[in-house]
Amino acid sequence: MCGVVVLAAAGLEAVEIHLFGRAWIDALVLAILVGTAIRSVWTPGDVWQPGIDLSAKFLLEVAVVLLGATLSASALAAAGWVLLLGIALVVALSLAASYGLGRLFGLPRRMAVLIACGNSICGNSAIAAVAPVIGAESRDVAASIAFTAVLGVAVVLLLPFIALFLGMEAEAYGVLAGLTVYAVPQVLAATAPISSLSAQVGTMVKLVRVLMLGPVVLCLSLLRARLHETGDRDDAQPRRTRPRPHQLLPWFIVGFLLLAAARAAGAVPEIALAPLSTLATWLTILAMAALGLGVDVRTVAKAGGRIASVVTLSLLLLGVVAWLLIGALGIA
Repeated sequence: MCGVVVLAAAGLEAVEIHLFGRAWIDALVLAILVGTAIRSVWTPGDVWQPGIDLSAKFLLEVAVVLLGATLSASALAAAGWVLLLGIALVVALSLAASYGLGRLFGLPRRMAVLIACGNSICGNSAIAAVAPVIGAESRDVAASIAFTAVLGVAVVLLLPFIALFLGMEAEAYGVLAGLTVYAVPQVLAATAPISSLSAQVGTMVKLVRVLMLGPVVLCLSLLRARLHETGDRDDAQPRRTRPRPHQLLPWFIVGFLLLAAARAAGAVPEIALAPLSTLATWLTILAMAALGLGVDVRTVAKAGGRIASVVTLSLLLLGVVAWLLIGALGIA
């Protein structure tokens, strides 16, 4: 089914090129739109779910690993420690602001922490890692993940158009995508339609954000007693456990870094770079089809007005802070 959606997206892209001389909407984005349109009118049954899950998660993670081969050491060196500090500052400001917005809208402390970590670090992965540490209830986790799943797709779709509207250069757009998109694979989806440089820079910036999950979880584990307040959803205290290592540093990030190191050491032959890049692109398109098939836009209504408002405002604030950082660093 995901393959059929990809064929439909590729066909629509070909029609665009025939009619307009270029594809205004890339096949990668079209795959999400076609998949979402199908899911809006029909929910795939159990027989389809294993393939959708495999494509949306594992194949997309493989694409991220392959992207590591295209990341050159010069790109990392060019970023400099100033950008790295800037990314850490943006994450810290976003955490504080998102948590403040959550409390301002009357959300319980644990829910506010979930949203702040999801928006500021890495979306659902951060929510899943933080939830057991702070003792979040399953319904709070489900509500947070439901909305970020839909909003994450919206960000992937809209960011390339924002880049074109603002006339952003490839490197600047990569930084913006890396600072605002929720998940590492989604950064690839948002930057691939612009350029390979945007994908490289965006992935690198996003990796720095993801690596901050460890320190944040450690701090929350030390402060978790303060996250319990009278009047939170249930009187029973949920069990708090430490997140597993793969939640702090997923396997595909390790794979990306190892392949990037192999490229820097000259262990990846130049002749293999183009095929690896092409394979990563098609795996990403296939995964975006699965992502569209797995997104039910109706979950936005179920997430609740206050949660929707906090998540949206937090993301907009993160975008503004990221834009200011790009301007302050003078990134073209």
